[in-house]
Amino acid sequence: MTTIDEFIALLRDELGLEVTADDAGRRLDELPGWDSVHLLWMVAHMEEATDRQVPLPALLEAPNIEELFALYAA
Repeated sequence: MTTIDEFIALLRDELGLEVTADDAGRRLDELPGWDSVHLLWMVAHMEEATDRQVPLPALLEAPNIEELFALYAA
């Protein structure tokens, strides 16, 4: 996964969240339907897809989709 658009498509297609590129900077708690289960699912999927582990505290501090993606893209 190399672009934020691919990451957003993953959230939309796999989680069923109705998110678009316009939502990338919105706070996670402002996204319709977002909850901690989505974060857990996303972490598991991203670790598998990128073969990279990101420390949980960093993930919990990420305020939006852009920041979550940046943690895995770095």
